[in-house]
Amino acid sequence: MIRFRIGTRGSALALVQAHMVQAAIADRQGWALDDIEIVTIKTTGDRVQDRALAEIGGKALWTEELDRALLAGAVDACVHSMKDVETIRPTAIRIAAMLPRADVRDRLIGAESVPALRQGAVVGTSSPRRRAQLLRLRPDLEIVVFRGNVGTRLAKLEAGAVDATLLAAAGLDRLGQADIGHAIGTDVMLPAPAQGAVGIEVRQDDATATAIIGAIDHAETSVCIHAERAFLAAIGADCHSPVAALASLAGETLSIRGELIAVDGEVSVEGRVEGTPDEDLGGALAADLLARAPRALRALFAG
Repeated sequence: MIRFRIGTRGSALALVQAHMVQAAIADRQGWALDDIEIVTIKTTGDRVQDRALAEIGGKALWTEELDRALLAGAVDACVHSMKDVETIRPTAIRIAAMLPRADVRDRLIGAESVPALRQGAVVGTSSPRRRAQLLRLRPDLEIVVFRGNVGTRLAKLEAGAVDATLLAAAGLDRLGQADIGHAIGTDVMLPAPAQGAVGIEVRQDDATATAIIGAIDHAETSVCIHAERAFLAAIGADCHSPVAALASLAGETLSIRGELIAVDGEVSVEGRVEGTPDEDLGGALAADLLARAPRALRALFAG
């Protein structure tokens, strides 16, 4: 008997993450895995692979079909890579839990480090953040749009379409490809907000699903991800905005680092705030960075 239905995208990584959630629910509830059905839903973001997300509708392309299935009652919860979830969500949907966060770093594939890339190397990425950070480090690089799932991007790299690409370490690790590429420290490339985190959403009015999913929540990850998403909301970032953030929790002290970068990497502003989890540290960091950012950089965001 099916007790619970999980909605997910159909990529290899998305399915791995859905199975992680399935296993966590089964363990917590004492259910068999077969009690929990995984429902694959095709998204526009999966179908359109030749253009940057910012050009064709942004992060909603990963979520809108899943949202419709959830709101229609076709599934009880949806699993997402949280860095791909738009900041403003439908009021009828709530983020109910996070799995423990994985490696937050980017991994460079094609060279041992950014300085090791040849002069004028072609690097494939569709991330405005990665593009800006790479150009800040190496203005000579040529950055080209590079979309597709992990397998597609690695195949393009192998075929010589680019010299190198960047992928999230967490995704590679979850796919059993931890030996691919070279991790870049967060002191060199601060990650995207919520990178490495898997979140689960439910309907706002579904108390049963909220309780089932809430029981698998990793509290530390949730605190950090909500702070990073609050920073995104306060900064007014969208898919065109090169922005990075990373929160960490040590005891009762929450700290969050953030960075705003010009598209060409020539101008940036960064900062850090700390306090308690119940403070609006994301909002405080956003206000600080916007106040210190040059006008041209501030124009890319809420200010």
